[in-house]
Amino acid sequence: MAEAIKVPTMAEYMAQGKSPEVLFWVGCAGSFDDRAKKITKAFVKLLAKAGVDFAVLGTEESCTGDPAKRAGNEFLFQMQAVTNIEVLNGYEVKKIVTACPHCFNTIANEYPGLGGNYEVLHHTQFLKALIEEGRLTVEGGKFKGKRITFHDPCYLARANRIYEAPRDLLKKLEVELIEMKRCKTKGFCCGAGGAQMFKEPEPGTKDVNIERTEEALETKPEVIAAGCPFCNTMMTDGVKNKEQENKVEVLDIAEMIASAEDL
Repeated sequence: MAEAIKVPTMAEYMAQGKSPEVLFWVGCAGSFDDRAKKITKAFVKLLAKAGVDFAVLGTEESCTGDPAKRAGNEFLFQMQAVTNIEVLNGYEVKKIVTACPHCFNTIANEYPGLGGNYEVLHHTQFLKALIEEGRLTVEGGKFKGKRITFHDPCYLARANRIYEAPRDLLKKLEVELIEMKRCKTKGFCCGAGGAQMFKEPEPGTKDVNIERTEEALETKPEVIAAGCPFCNTMMTDGVKNKEQENKVEVLDIAEMIASAEDL
């Protein structure tokens, strides 16, 4: 059985008079959703392997307020945001990495207006930097030569123009990357954004996640790669709807790298 990795909290660091290199913002999905927890664990294993000095907020971390804001409740958003900013500023946090593009977008673009100014990175950007610095090595392993399509998360790609970091990581895995007809600047939503993740869809002819899954399956992939826990859920549901779960996996890029490295 693999040895458990100790994940320290900011409170523990503060008690020792130290500060970590980076704060890992886990997010609601990565903390509570059983599927997304696997992404969290994979990313933590990669951080440990690269020797990154990191910490989490633990029970002091609360929702960024993204779902509240997207659903139109600005008052609740500001309450949640200010609470988080007070905690982050209390620990003098400078650099944050998160595996959730919703958290990434909210902390990077909306917290500064409320007094929260931090360097914020998506986990694909951070992993790419670790590879470029020589702190983490990635080889194709089990994914070498496999047909992969990558679904661009809205808040990573179109909202923040981060297209290449996840693709650069997939290239390191030596996969055969097949792009969907709608990708990068013309990417298409998985159906979870705008707090839609937490409600049933409005009546229509087709659910958004089914539409997007069909586009992914057109590329005849062995794996649909994702970089967002919400996208992961929606694409997984879509694959199940099409009864393709025995043929097509939906995996976060961090999971793919950790799996290729047998972590």
